[in-house]
Amino acid sequence: MRAVVYRVAWARVTAGGEHPEVVGEIGRGLLVLVGVAHEDGPAEAAWLAEKVAALRVFPDEAGRMNRSLAEVAGGALVVSQFTLYGDARGGRRPSFVAAARPERAAPLVEAVAEGLAAAAVKTASGRFGAEMTIESAGDGPVTILLDSARTF
Repeated sequence: MRAVVYRVAWARVTAGGEHPEVVGEIGRGLLVLVGVAHEDGPAEAAWLAEKVAALRVFPDEAGRMNRSLAEVAGGALVVSQFTLYGDARGGRRPSFVAAARPERAAPLVEAVAEGLAAAAVKTASGRFGAEMTIESAGDGPVTILLDSARTF
């Protein structure tokens, strides 16, 4: 699994086309864009949830990034993002063949959100497979890339 983790002052995601509705919203916390690969399973989802919950990317009294979501009572907004597995090395149009099919990916993205909630993180989610608009106010900026395959 891959994730782009963005520290935010607030974030919200809407879905619904002509009459959009807010489907997920948080205050201070992390916007977590999650992509799933074919070989990913429950172990990768659990790893990602645990990693995000424990990331020390919030400032302490000295201004150093030393606090986790739980320590700052922050929220997590989890949004599926198959394009994290886009490969544009071969041309101008990305290939998404490395991304898992929706029937495999949806429960794993949900498992990441459930894992964060189980870690006492206030968690909201986007709507899997929907056209969504994501709005946020970055806090930092702080953006972290995570990959369960640890290929970076």
